[in-house]
Amino acid sequence: MENRPKLYAITAFVAGILLTLGYKDFYPDLEWWFWRRRKANRTVAGAGLQDGGQINLEDHEKNGPTTMDVPEGIEACIGNTPLFKIKSLSSETGCDILAKAEFLNGGGGSPKDRVALGIINLAEEQGLLTPHSGDTIYEGTVGSTGISLATVCRARGYLAYICMPSDQATEKSSLLLKLGAVVERVPPAPIVDPMHFVNRARTLAAEHTADSNRLGRGYFADQFENEANWQAHYDGTGPEIFRQCGGNLDAFVAGAGTGGTIAGVARYLKPRLPDVKIVLADPQGSGLYNRIKYGVMFATTEKEGTRRRSQVDTIVEGIGINRVTANFEAGRELIDDAVKADDEQALAMARWLVEKDGIFVGSSSAVNCIAAVKIAQQLGPGHRIVTILCDSGTRHISKFWTRAGTIGGKTDSKLEDVIGTQSQN
Repeated sequence: MENRPKLYAITAFVAGILLTLGYKDFYPDLEWWFWRRRKANRTVAGAGLQDGGQINLEDHEKNGPTTMDVPEGIEACIGNTPLFKIKSLSSETGCDILAKAEFLNGGGGSPKDRVALGIINLAEEQGLLTPHSGDTIYEGTVGSTGISLATVCRARGYLAYICMPSDQATEKSSLLLKLGAVVERVPPAPIVDPMHFVNRARTLAAEHTADSNRLGRGYFADQFENEANWQAHYDGTGPEIFRQCGGNLDAFVAGAGTGGTIAGVARYLKPRLPDVKIVLADPQGSGLYNRIKYGVMFATTEKEGTRRRSQVDTIVEGIGINRVTANFEAGRELIDDAVKADDEQALAMARWLVEKDGIFVGSSSAVNCIAAVKIAQQLGPGHRIVTILCDSGTRHISKFWTRAGTIGGKTDSKLEDVIGTQSQN
């Protein structure tokens, strides 16, 4: 019994020697079999599923990198903008408040890129515009549509002539000039005035077409009444939101200038999501809030039918109006509610978004976010609200952001103070 461990050790030693000698003789055959098998596999690499169910991987280094579709021109970069959660507002309300980042559109950096492209495409289909023929597109705009048109016009072989109110932020007209547009700034006037910026653009387009001595034709884009406007959002913005949300949203909130965005998105979402709330965000001085709430176009500063004043009494640019447009009416019956935001609330929200989220946007985006928060508070925690961030704050430096001031090192703002802020006007 005492010699048994010694016997085990001797047996193991001898077995090890025999195994080593056997492996030495067998190893060359094993190595040869392995390399032959590897070579055979390489001859069918990339062929996918082979006879017998074996899958072989493609050698990408040998075949080169996979190519991707490259957009054709800057206009091909319009649309498919990101949808992201605004973290601070979502945390404060207990709802998912999601922002469609339309300021990242690849043309003029706003939702008006979609509109400009849609209007031009339709006019070309109707034979009203011919690229590189000297045709000029005329439009009356407070800025964003003009910037989008100027960009897309150059990309598609047209010239742009933009009429805009002289009280709009000067950086908009400066940018238009840099984009090669002709810019005519006109005094603010009511829509019944022939020198209203929209009426002025319409007149100039007609004069251009009638003048046989001028190259090309004049085409009036007519963003307020041209239904290619809402159609662009029905075809693009609406489907993108639906897809990005996975069909799961409780409310869509947006302001209206022409009304194209809210009408187009509403017309797409409502048939697919009958319970979704479509909510208008309206700045002070605009009559659309009362149009939705009471069915009458009316602002506290004017009686319906008089309209002998400036368009809207607010620091907010791009949304708010005191007349009915074809684009707004295209979706009006689908709008469930309206929320009013005054100037002080818009300014406070713009500062909040920079302070809490690093989001630097313009005045209309701030109004949209005020309304989104109010709807979130009405619906209660656990709901999902989508709104629009229209354009960058860089277009609003000289007017809106000059009044908003600098943020400095501030970090202690409270949302109830933002929402509860009341205008001193």
